[in-house]
Amino acid sequence: MRCPRRSPVAAVTEPSDSQHPPTAASGPDQGPRKGDTPPALDVEQASRLFEFIGEGVCLASAQGEVIWANAVFQSIDAPTRDRILTQCRTIATPPDPRGSRLSLTGSVAPAPQIHRREVTSTVDARSYEVTIRHIPPGVAASSRRTDDGRFALVTRDVTDQVRIRRDMEAVERAAGDLVRMDNETIRKLNAVERLKHLETKIIDVARQLLHFDHFVIRLLDHRSGKLEPVVTYGLPQSIADFNILPLPEGNGISGYVAATGQSYICRDTASDELFLPGLGGARSSLTMPLRLQDRILGIINVESQQPEAFDDDDRRLGEILARYVAMAFHMLDLLVVERSTVNQSVTGRIEGEIGGPLEDIIQEVRALDDESPADPRFRAHIARIKADVDTIRDHVRNLAAGPNTLLGVGPTLVPGPHDPAFEGKRILVADDHSRIRRIIGDVLRHRGCDVHIVDNGVTAIAAIEEVKAGRLAPFDLILSDIQMPDRNGYEVFSSARQYSPTVPVILMTGFGYDPHHSIVRASQEGLQAVLFKPFPVERMLEEVRKALSGTKSV
Repeated sequence: MRCPRRSPVAAVTEPSDSQHPPTAASGPDQGPRKGDTPPALDVEQASRLFEFIGEGVCLASAQGEVIWANAVFQSIDAPTRDRILTQCRTIATPPDPRGSRLSLTGSVAPAPQIHRREVTSTVDARSYEVTIRHIPPGVAASSRRTDDGRFALVTRDVTDQVRIRRDMEAVERAAGDLVRMDNETIRKLNAVERLKHLETKIIDVARQLLHFDHFVIRLLDHRSGKLEPVVTYGLPQSIADFNILPLPEGNGISGYVAATGQSYICRDTASDELFLPGLGGARSSLTMPLRLQDRILGIINVESQQPEAFDDDDRRLGEILARYVAMAFHMLDLLVVERSTVNQSVTGRIEGEIGGPLEDIIQEVRALDDESPADPRFRAHIARIKADVDTIRDHVRNLAAGPNTLLGVGPTLVPGPHDPAFEGKRILVADDHSRIRRIIGDVLRHRGCDVHIVDNGVTAIAAIEEVKAGRLAPFDLILSDIQMPDRNGYEVFSSARQYSPTVPVILMTGFGYDPHHSIVRASQEGLQAVLFKPFPVERMLEEVRKALSGTKSV
């Protein structure tokens, strides 16, 4: 019987009877048994198989000419096919270490090698992974050496994988910048400016990686148990009115993610029961936890006004971004804590170091005082030295007290004529440190202010509500500490905005410590100024004067 003509892909040609003699157990009615050699494919079956595998398959000559190719390979644009086939010529004549090029078609054929290349189309930007295997002469369709060797090429479209890989590399580079704190830049910024600097970087990086209309970072306030908005983009100020707790039910997607520590893609807000409506017309969202090792710091939420805007690739990128954001916030908090600890440690050490020399000065002054003649001018000098030593001790003690005191208090407590800018102004002061309250109250009263002092945030908010109800005279200014045990400074500020929106508010905090990032949130909503304890009293008076005159600092 005449054999049909075989294609060059006949590595899968049908074997002869002599190659596989039938066994007694085999026959038309018998299926294959374990250990039997599977039946070979004929050319038509092999061609059909190559069309269904989903990858481009090609048999090419050493000169890069197509001998046979399936439809998938032929669908690749011509310039890219030519670039792929060029690899065959390059591999066929590898460089000779001695300077010339050797052909693979010598008398002794080398062992088949597998080469892998990545080729990107200049026509449609698709990427292909190309696997090339050299077939030495005599291994192909015929046992006679009628060719110079051939190449089997398999191409796989890896456009999506390459895009993901490049996106991953991009997010690692961009997000890594969040935790690279330039010493010169950071050193010149206070706590508020540092957080604003980080906020700008976060939004810039997020917009490069994720396409969104709204963006919010919520950090967990362990005192109140709420997820407080710290950084927002494209969302109304009313977002702060949503009380969201880290619970898997009843607190929207953000509460669910914070409670479970798992990212969540909301593909369509209209049909997702977890989504809380009313936040700017969002149709889809992506929410990731801010995780620091096994601790959840908060969440990042991005939203789009288009449904199905986010997929698993976006989730993977967002999770990388979230890790870096969590590290960046943690580093900022560590910087503030370090500053507070170092300042108190250094000033306490200074107090101990100069205590001895100051006592020696006092002893010498007393000895001179006992032996000095009754000269009024001489005794005046002695008194001045004693007073200066006492002043030095007071200043060092104040510095060592850190945020529990103010600087330059002495001269400002001397009663004098009232300042017209302060005369009759009603000022609410809220601070849980009695020394701070007393100093601020005395300083302002000596300048003609009517000062209303409270020792916690709850009482401050109650006073603001009393003003709204008409049971208390309006305030011209509110000074509030940020870190109070019941209500923080932002909550006092927020109540002032709600009940007395035109009243300026100045917030105070020790060494810039702001664990709830209240300052940035309040600054975005109209905060007058920020004072970092221990601040000079004159600086406070300057900011109060600006506030009463309508000049904004923040």
